[in-house]
Amino acid sequence: MTIPKDKEQEILRLFHAEKWLPGTIAAQLGVHHTTVERVLGDGGAPRTARPCRPSIADPFVPLIVETLERYPKLTASRLFEMVRQRGYPGSSDGHFRRIVAAHRPRRPTEAYLRLRTLPGEQAQVDWGHFGQVTIGRARRPLVAFVMVLSYSRRIFLRFFTDQRMASFLRGHVEAFEAFGGVPRVLLYDNLKSAVLERRGDAIRFHPTLVELAGHYRFEPRPVTPCRGNEKGRVERAIRYVRSSFFAARAFEDIADLNAQADAWCAGIASDRPCPEERTVSVREVFERERSLLLPLPGDPFAAEDVVEVHVGKTPYVRYDLNDYSVPHTAVRRTLTVRATRERVRILDGAVVLAEHARSYDRERQIEDPAHVAALVESKRESRAHRATDRLRYALPRSVELLAAAAAHGTNLGSTTAQLIRLLDAYGTDELDIAVAEALERGVPHAQGVRQCLERRRQEQGLPPPVALRLPDDPRLRDLVVRPHALGTYDTLAETTDE
Repeated sequence: MTIPKDKEQEILRLFHAEKWLPGTIAAQLGVHHTTVERVLGDGGAPRTARPCRPSIADPFVPLIVETLERYPKLTASRLFEMVRQRGYPGSSDGHFRRIVAAHRPRRPTEAYLRLRTLPGEQAQVDWGHFGQVTIGRARRPLVAFVMVLSYSRRIFLRFFTDQRMASFLRGHVEAFEAFGGVPRVLLYDNLKSAVLERRGDAIRFHPTLVELAGHYRFEPRPVTPCRGNEKGRVERAIRYVRSSFFAARAFEDIADLNAQADAWCAGIASDRPCPEERTVSVREVFERERSLLLPLPGDPFAAEDVVEVHVGKTPYVRYDLNDYSVPHTAVRRTLTVRATRERVRILDGAVVLAEHARSYDRERQIEDPAHVAALVESKRESRAHRATDRLRYALPRSVELLAAAAAHGTNLGSTTAQLIRLLDAYGTDELDIAVAEALERGVPHAQGVRQCLERRRQEQGLPPPVALRLPDDPRLRDLVVRPHALGTYDTLAETTDE
């Protein structure tokens, strides 16, 4: 129970000056006796020993103490089940839990040293999670890459929609360019992007991070587990970003949010007092630190997301929830996607097959019009070849007719299409006779063949042919059926002596 300061002073006066007992003070002032004992204890008065009443849990206390010495983190509910099986008649109420709490070993509180670094010596890196963002039909996570220089506390802030290795690398590259140099040591909080495995002092870094460190000549260093003082600068920086920058922030897209973040880092965040030197700003301390950073190399590190993809029957590759077109000649092959924040390149070995603007939507088809046009043209040529092959197989003389038509300057595509329709309407035998007659008369075109067919139909007194509509399936539409003489079936009805 919390009581006013003046009442605490009255309790102390009555106890020390007037020599009142704690019970008398509690009764006269109308407060609980435990409150009086707490105030007297905080004031330095010796606590009076209160007689302990026997408890039904007393026979089980040695078991509780022995178990907690072996398993200090064992829960009170599990201890209750153990003593209940041994005959404890009580319940798992607050009284039993207070007994467990009183006998649970206390871990000593560790004190931490305040760590100080030299200018240009160290930076700390971490991810911060800021909910989700909607882009078209996609709901993507919004995460922030944060790097803070340990000496000047200069902050670099960049937002991404994922925590891929490419985003992690891009954050480093842009941070070094913003600082104009590279700190000698980068401290990480055992991120999977940085540390793949750790067994005590044995650390296995991510190989791509090792390449990045070799390119910029810095030392990657993970913090010691359970050492909150080693990475406190970046954690406080992320809290500062949440309260000073992101709270109630409106933005159109990720690019707009990052532009605002750059302005905030160069403005408000740099004008705040430096925690190490409260009399000067972060901007002034950073200007002193900038010249002590390692120089940037001649070229930036290639921070790309590299993924192997398989092209199916359709000329598209799936990358990050969207489909990107490739030339139709690349179907049924395994290709490589190399993606940055703005562009997606698709390669076959070292050859770039396609390049598109990256989309952060979902289930979209990003197409190059040239890819679609080439596929349509290929299909058109394929259909023309299929029709020519069908005519050649059904009517060997059609080759001679098409050659003669080409010599007269006739459109071969139109002639082929008309002959296919006549083939479907009149059949192979009649069309073969008509083609031969057209060649003999010197009229090598579809209209001449049609006239021959119509004349023969009228001479035979047959009705006009009815076109047969087949499904748009090449297995049926392009099927060639050669009619045979029906006289062979008469032998089936003949009777013999046998």
